[in-house]
Amino acid sequence: MSGPKTVQATGKKKSAVARATVKEGNGNVYINNKSLDIYEPELVRLKIKEPIRLAQDLADEVKIEVNVSGGGFMGQAAASRTAIAKGLLKWSDDEELYQRFKEYDETLAKSDTRRKEAKKPGGRGARKKRQKSYR
Repeated sequence: MSGPKTVQATGKKKSAVARATVKEGNGNVYINNKSLDIYEPELVRLKIKEPIRLAQDLADEVKIEVNVSGGGFMGQAAASRTAIAKGLLKWSDDEELYQRFKEYDETLAKSDTRRKEAKKPGGRGARKKRQKSYR
């Protein structure tokens, strides 16, 4: 006989990595040991709450703890919401919920694999080149 059910899931966006732990609970969500209700800025809070709003009935009966590091605050928000959504999917094993997440936004069900393009020689960035004058 094992202990209470616990599920872990990860989410990534650029260099931000989030690890979510889903346990039995009362609907509390913590990001880096800080309650989501007081998490700032508000735009980040709303982005992280998307999978919770889509699966409200399920989210009310679990406790979600997310540890996120790396990247900027929006990258961390995207990684956190992916980790939360994956954790809820693993917890419920519900195909209908997966379809609901996928219909809303593909990156809820799987991490965003896009990365920054590497800088090339002869310019300031990946595509920008030094202009030629010919005069």
